[in-house]
Amino acid sequence: MTRDSFRTGVSFGLTSGIITTLGLMVGLESGTSSRLAVLGGILTIAIADAFSDALGIHICEESENAHTTREIWESTILTFISKFVFASIFIVPVLLLDLSTAVVVSVAFGFSVIAIASYFIARRQGAKPWKVVGEHLLIASVVIVATHYVGVLVARICG
Repeated sequence: MTRDSFRTGVSFGLTSGIITTLGLMVGLESGTSSRLAVLGGILTIAIADAFSDALGIHICEESENAHTTREIWESTILTFISKFVFASIFIVPVLLLDLSTAVVVSVAFGFSVIAIASYFIARRQGAKPWKVVGEHLLIASVVIVATHYVGVLVARICG
């Protein structure tokens, strides 16, 4: 397994798994307050979006024409596995805690993992960690705030 394939698959799957799942959880919770809807959404992300992202990485890597077939498949498989695992982790707090508490705990956990991953990325690139971490957390925050208000809006329109 090459380092680049590993980094590509895991970093993409981790980031996408966390941000997509948190956005979905926040939007569904604020729009429905339904544990069943949130759990169904998490499982959908863990399966369908993991396959979708893995295919997206596969096609992207092929289009670059700079990777071996083995590297392409390594990135594809690692993207699926990491997206599936990082999305599925959020099932645990939803099953164990009150839904609104589970969402808050999940956001805190997800932001912590993104911050840690961003810190290591910055160090590897020789960049200022606070800048990279801040940028990534700002983007994640925009997703969380936007999906919350989309959920509220949908609840008002349809509820």
